[in-house]
Amino acid sequence: MATISVPLSKEHQEKLDALIRSGVGSSRAAVMRKALEKLAEDEAVEAVLRAEREAVEGKWLKWNPRSLKN
Repeated sequence: MATISVPLSKEHQEKLDALIRSGVGSSRAAVMRKALEKLAEDEAVEAVLRAEREAVEGKWLKWNPRSLKN
């Protein structure tokens, strides 16, 4: 497992510690890992929603698989 160092403002440190006190994670590292997982999940959901919006707007990729030649 890699370790990284990220400078945090006093405000971010306080928010991080508040999340620990509220039980979101047992340590700063645990809270940060959970936050990264949540961000990745949110980004994946947003990609699906964006694709759905594009489909509704008719922004489909026009492609015919039969056009491929072996």
